[in-house]
Amino acid sequence: MRHINATKLIIVALVATLSALIYPVWSYADRAGPGANNPSIDSVDTKWGPLSAVDRDFLVKVRLAGLWELPAGQQAMERAPTKAIKDAGDHLIVGHTDLDKRVRDISAKLGVELPNQPNAQQQGWLKELSDAQGMEYQRKFAMLLRSAHGKIFGAIGNIRNTTRNSLVRQMADDANATVLDHITMLERTGMVDFDAIVNDVATAPPAQPTGPPPPSSTNIPAPIPVVPGDGVKTTSKPSAAPTGEPAPGSTSEPQLGTGTEPGGSGVEPGGSGTTSGGY
Repeated sequence: MRHINATKLIIVALVATLSALIYPVWSYADRAGPGANNPSIDSVDTKWGPLSAVDRDFLVKVRLAGLWELPAGQQAMERAPTKAIKDAGDHLIVGHTDLDKRVRDISAKLGVELPNQPNAQQQGWLKELSDAQGMEYQRKFAMLLRSAHGKIFGAIGNIRNTTRNSLVRQMADDANATVLDHITMLERTGMVDFDAIVNDVATAPPAQPTGPPPPSSTNIPAPIPVVPGDGVKTTSKPSAAPTGEPAPGSTSEPQLGTGTEPGGSGVEPGGSGTTSGGY
């Protein structure tokens, strides 16, 4: 009898140990989804290095940011309730006009199809801004855009750290400079509620790649450029990005973000804004 009881205790202990080992793995997989943070998932080879699903998702998010943040910036300049809001809008327009040109160029080289419309959530944000008035408008402008920029800021660091594609790495450098500039300008409005941002991050589900599948054709439609409307006069300059590294096997091609393109020059202190959100 004692022998049987001892055997049962050993079996129970083994089952408990195995369950303790399995649960964290199952729990993490349930939260993050399969391959959510895998930088190699669905990779395709390019002459600039492997292009993963996470890389493609990042390029799409950069494009989406410009599709809603540029009109948001234009609206801010037109309504201009305060100089700080107007200055932030100015930086949004200039930064995303420049960043959109860069992401369209890189995506064309890599065969990544880009959207031409903001997503449903971003369209909802634009409607919120259009419907708001007075102080409510200022708070919504600062918070919606600051929150969106903050979320992509972390994603940029992850991409810069893990991508094996030199063009995507350069895009991360460019986006980092622009996003940081925009964040700074939005915080200068004095309307950012940092407690609300912390709570939002704490309750947000893990991000998962939602970008296009691997390129399967060279006949990808060219995306429509993001440009400010007529009569909008901006005064800031695009953020200066770090000098890009030469692409393997393609050193003769000019690199983006080196200050050699129109609008790619450096920025003096207090120059262009620093962030791009809503990716």
